[in-house]
Formats: sequence, structure tokens, C-alpha cells
Amino acid sequence: MKCKRVVVLGATGSIGESALKVARDIPERMEIVGLAANSNANKLATAANQTRAQFVCLVDETKIDILRRALEYKPRIFLGDAGLCEIARMADADMVLVAIVGTGGLRPALAAIQAGKDLAVASKEILVMAGEIVMREARDNNVNVLPVDSEHNAIFQCLQSGRGLGAPKDRDAEAAPTFQSPDVRRIILTASGGPFRQTPRKDFDSITPEEALKHPTWNMGPKITIDSATLFNKGLEMIEAHWLFGVEMERVEVVIHPQSIVHSMVEFADGSTLAQLSYSDMCFPIQYAVTWPDRVPNTLPPLDFSKVSRLEFFTPRYADFPALNLARRAGETGGTLPAVMNAANEIAVAAFLDLRVRFPDIWHVVEEVMNRHTAIAHPDLDAILEADRWARNEAQGCVKSLSR
Repeated sequence: MKCKRVVVLGATGSIGESALKVARDIPERMEIVGLAANSNANKLATAANQTRAQFVCLVDETKIDILRRALEYKPRIFLGDAGLCEIARMADADMVLVAIVGTGGLRPALAAIQAGKDLAVASKEILVMAGEIVMREARDNNVNVLPVDSEHNAIFQCLQSGRGLGAPKDRDAEAAPTFQSPDVRRIILTASGGPFRQTPRKDFDSITPEEALKHPTWNMGPKITIDSATLFNKGLEMIEAHWLFGVEMERVEVVIHPQSIVHSMVEFADGSTLAQLSYSDMCFPIQYAVTWPDRVPNTLPPLDFSKVSRLEFFTPRYADFPALNLARRAGETGGTLPAVMNAANEIAVAAFLDLRVRFPDIWHVVEEVMNRHTAIAHPDLDAILEADRWARNEAQGCVKSLSR
């Protein structure tokens, strides 16, 4: 069995930390050969010293001296956004794990695909903004796009089990299937519901960032945690699923599941539904993305069903949490609108964390910017990035008007 050589983009975040744990747990199947981070030079150096990665990239070039002083050996160092693309193309890597929050992962993801590297996707923005381009490039370059999000990884597993689909064994084989088939009736994404699942709508105006950052299940970065509280996280995942698995938006649904044990489900045409279950630990989906199609023993805890007291499922409160309908609209319209929605949301979340807008204003800002945009169908990368810039400027203006 081949050991997969992996470059981790976003090595100092929560996904990056989990990837390092997986590599330590299954060293015979996963070797980290490259690490990249935005600005946390000390943490990047610590990870590099532990893994002895051959390549290291720091986007914030002003921190290079800190990085060099903290390194205990001499890897090849890349710098800046250009460095991200360089490290993603390195010949010594088999797979690039993209765990960069925001739009920064898009160009290196495409660089990895074009260099023939399999892509493990943990950054929602890559497929939300440019799903059409990314999946087309993957097909053209005969590479696999493997989901790392726990929900999409669960769907990936269910689809393979439900249809008996295996995996390519070599580069001459067909790339991972997109599952475009009428035998899939529904893809059902599970959502914890976030910290405000039972909070009355009348109390939303008084929600503080501190309260919104207390996720009941997952330990994530601040932006993703706020997205979970607004349900934009799940809205972005709907669009991701549309591109990853080749299903229409109308066949992608969301159900609230507070226990976060069932990570997602697939309903087939015969009425059978398959689900993937595990404890809430990102090491599970990261390992499966790396070792697919094999299942490899590890030290992660298996489910103890005697301790799983209940598995509950609820319909989302669509009126109180508009993110799901906004995301469905963006996904169905397509073109540049998902990029606009994503960019406006990033600006609105940052404004909320800075106490410049209230919690419900996040939805208001996104909807207003989406309403102002005329979507471009089948955009190229430049058009997507221009829509992203436009949306950020428009959202900043909305934030200023709300802050007065």
C-alpha cells in the first residue's frame, strides 16, 4: 500500500492540526512533505520541526525572520501567494489538502490540479466560488477531488457504499465519479443547528460574538463557527455538494441533527437511505480522503452505541435562519452569484466579530449584495475574482450604513 505524500495548505488551523494528527497516527500511509500557513510563523515552524516537511510556505513575508529562527532544520521555503501555488505544484507530492479559509485557497487548488495532484478539499470557498471550473479542471487533468468536510466525506462514503463504486488504482483509470445519476433521490446534509438552534428570533438582536463562538459540538476557527451559528456554513455546503456529486440543488436538503453523530445521508431511488456515523472528529474524514479507497486501522475511538442516548432530527427554521434559502438561490442561479454570496458573508461576519453590526445583519448584508448583483453565467476565473472584489466593496458599504 502506497504512502500518500501530502502538502497541507492552512497547516496552523484546526484542519491542519488534525491532518498532523492523522499523519502521526498512520505514518505508513501518510507523509506530510509540505506545510503552508498565512502568518503564524512560530506555529508553522513547530509543525515543520515535528514533520520535517521538505517544503514550507509562509504567505506573510514580514514574518520570514521569525520562521527561520524557529526552524530546527533547513527546508525549502516559499513566500507569499505565489509561494502557495509553487508548493501546491511540487513534484514530490501526491495530494494537496486545502484548508485555507476564504478565497486564498482557490489559485493554489487549481495549480495543484493542473500539476496532476489529487485535491483534498476542506475549504468551502473553492467549490462555492468556482465549482464549475474546479471540477472541469479535475476531469481534464484526470485527478480526484476528495471531500474533507465531515458532511461531504460522509456523502462520498454513502454514495460508494450505495452503488458499489470503487476507486481508480492508477493514473490511467477514470477519476473519481461525480455520481450524476437518477438513482440518488436526495442528499441530506446534517447540521448541528449551532448555539442558537432553540433561541427565539426576538433575541437575535442581542446575540454577542462571544455567544456565537460557543459551538455546541465542533472546535473550529472563528469565521466557520459564526457561519455555523447563522447556518451559512450549511448553505455553502449545499452548493459544494451540488458540484462535488453532480446533483441538482433541488435534490440537496438540510436537516438539523444536534448530536452530530450522523454526518450526512443519501436517499436512493428505491427509498433506502444510507448514513455515515462517527464521533465528531475531523481526523476521520481527513484519514479517509488520504487512504481512499482503503480503510486503515487507527487510534480514533469507535462509536459506543451504549453511550449514544438519542439521535434527533428536526426541520430547519428557514424563516429565522435565512442563510439556507439564500444559498439555495445562489446555487440555483449559479454563475458568479455564489461567489458574491460568499464574499458578502465574509465581510458581514468580520463586521459582526468587530461589533459593527448585529447578528441578524449578517443575513441582511448578504441578501442586499446578492440583490444588487447581475450574475454572469459560466464565468472564467477572472470574472469570479472580480465578482468577489465587487461584492466585498458593496458589503463594506452596507456595513457602514448599518453602523451609523
